[in-house]
Amino acid sequence: MRVLGVDPGLTRCGLGVVDGGLGRTITCVAVDVVRTDADADVAARLLRISDTVEEWLDTYRPGAVAVERVFSQHNVRTVMGTAQAGGVVALSAARRGLPVVFHTPSEVKAAVTGSGRADKAQVTGMVTRLLKLVEKPSPADAADALALAICHLWREPMRARLEEAEARAAELARAHRARLAAARRSAKDGTTGAKR
Repeated sequence: MRVLGVDPGLTRCGLGVVDGGLGRTITCVAVDVVRTDADADVAARLLRISDTVEEWLDTYRPGAVAVERVFSQHNVRTVMGTAQAGGVVALSAARRGLPVVFHTPSEVKAAVTGSGRADKAQVTGMVTRLLKLVEKPSPADAADALALAICHLWREPMRARLEEAEARAAELARAHRARLAAARRSAKDGTTGAKR
């Protein structure tokens, strides 16, 4: 499976495409950072991000898109820009019918380094090692985008199996409740009939 990982941001939006093979085999396909001018109009900046993401989706044809989930930070303006960039990415993927999954920073760190509290340097180092890259992806947004794709490749199959198991358990519970209700009705009808 091929995944486009996106570390959203208005000034720097990291993009990374990773192929996943059997087991935990992974290969870097492409990585880059979309930069926009902080002094430019927000709409123009979002358009630049959108155009680049559209180009990447057409060029690399991923099967899924993994985006970092936005958490509230102290700087509301930064959070808004990050959320807007993530929304543009999700919209572009949705237009193509691609699944979009939002991963938390701690999920990504844990998947890549084994610790949900890893710092940027640890994430970058592990991404470099795992993908057998000659040099570290730079800036950190690029490494984070690759980490998101890796996280998705490694966590999504398990999450999907868990979701499937939960759905099956819910269906079995519904069927069991229906059988119990039918048995109660039958017993009640039998009791009522005996009194007549």
